[in-house]
Amino acid sequence: QVQLVESGGGLVRPGGSLTLSCIASGFVFSGYHMGWFRQAPGEEREMVASIMSGARATTYSDAVRGRFNISREDDKSTLYLQMNNLKSDDTAVYYCRRLDLKTVWGQGTRVTVSS
Repeated sequence: QVQLVESGGGLVRPGGSLTLSCIASGFVFSGYHMGWFRQAPGEEREMVASIMSGARATTYSDAVRGRFNISREDDKSTLYLQMNNLKSDDTAVYYCRRLDLKTVWGQGTRVTVSS
């Protein structure tokens, strides 16, 4: 079955950087559009970035555009989110998801931005 395992979160100071990884299994990763989502305490889960199959096109939310970069390595079935110039508002649990499969989530990885 489809499995997604996120990693790379942690505690970082404002202005710092982190790179999140998501290892996918149970499907042919290269054939699917993927996205990164986040859920802050007390907030709804929101999509922050997406990447189409073949890494052809990417999208970003207004909140992260210019600071975050989504990428993928299809031969490793891995999705990445490079996060730069982190702000306290970026504090959240981050999840990856296959965009067409709305009910399957990983356990998430927690990012805390604090001085």
